[in-house]
Amino acid sequence: MDYFDDLETRDPEVREQALLAELSKQVDNAIRNAPGWAKILSDVQPADLNSREALAGLPITRKSELNTRQKDDPPLGGLTTAASSKLDWVFCSPGPIYEPGTRGGDFWRMGRALYAAGFRRGDTVHNTFAYHLTPAGHMMEAGAHACGCVVIPGGVGNTEQQLQTISHIQPARYVGTPSFLRILLEKANELGFDVSSITNAAVGGEALPPSLRDYFRSHGIHVLQSYGTADLGLVAYESPAMEGMILDESVIVEIVRPGTGDPVNEGEVGEVVVTTLNPIYPLIRFATGDLSAILSGQSPCGRTNTRIKGWMGRADQTTKVKGMFVHPKQIAEVIARHPEINRARLVVDNIDHVDVMTLHCETSDCSDQFRNEIAVSLQAVCKLKGDVALSQPGSLANDGKVIDDIRTYE
Repeated sequence: MDYFDDLETRDPEVREQALLAELSKQVDNAIRNAPGWAKILSDVQPADLNSREALAGLPITRKSELNTRQKDDPPLGGLTTAASSKLDWVFCSPGPIYEPGTRGGDFWRMGRALYAAGFRRGDTVHNTFAYHLTPAGHMMEAGAHACGCVVIPGGVGNTEQQLQTISHIQPARYVGTPSFLRILLEKANELGFDVSSITNAAVGGEALPPSLRDYFRSHGIHVLQSYGTADLGLVAYESPAMEGMILDESVIVEIVRPGTGDPVNEGEVGEVVVTTLNPIYPLIRFATGDLSAILSGQSPCGRTNTRIKGWMGRADQTTKVKGMFVHPKQIAEVIARHPEINRARLVVDNIDHVDVMTLHCETSDCSDQFRNEIAVSLQAVCKLKGDVALSQPGSLANDGKVIDDIRTYE
């Protein structure tokens, strides 16, 4: 089959009617069974939600609010319809933000994206997303199982051991960040490992510039990317047509003017707001902080759902480094640990297709020892290694910017 299921080729009007019918049920489910949503949606009548205009009248809930909500009502902010004791996992992403998970079925719906990327029953998949604390590894594993695949749980790091495993087991599929796939290929060439069995890859967590996609193609690997989050699961995915990203069949996506809940016109860049139909974790008008835009028309691959341009940056200063979100409040926490810092700014760049972050600090103490102490705090708070650059007070611009993402992709 060319498609994961028949839902992908539905008449768009039939899909829209089905989504709106499910929206009403989902909001009713959320109000009745999740106390957090009962407060947020206290003035909402589910039966009235029969149009996009009615949906746009619901309040926005921002990803950036989850940390506060979860502190007030641990561990999940009262936003799940199942008690935490009924879940199989509670994950912890940087922030910290906690997410639920269950073993039953494809909880995050990633199977649709992997199927579009060529993953089929009987394929062996090498999964290099993290299994520790964050849900990424489990998300992709569940999707691979939904496609009937066998999974090698590689996780992150241990590059040489992963290469040994790939050369022995000869998986045909790769899942992970594009930068780590490149590292594996370069290290394999250096150490003499055979990784030529990999012909298809499903990547995410980072940008995939055309030059890097061409690099993989030169190694015989066809790479497609998807867009999702630990909270929402799959939002959109590339198909072999590679003309935008096609929305998942179980989400309702709006593009709104950043800082508001007002939908923008087709083609206009705005913030991605998602309503998911997951009955256990019913996120309603969930503002991701990501920027994108709706593409006109349908994909040449035959899938009829709406397309977006893909990830186009952040609506706020929060950014993603090596697949992990980094928040301004995390940088504030690093600064708070070191009173000697007057002002700091995290600069994020991409060098040779690898994300690099450097924390620039104004301080009178420019010693190597102090630099190392800050680097330790940066890794402890953000769960990512970064460089530290020290300079005298007054050297940084007084513009309120905490995170400066200067990455460009050619």
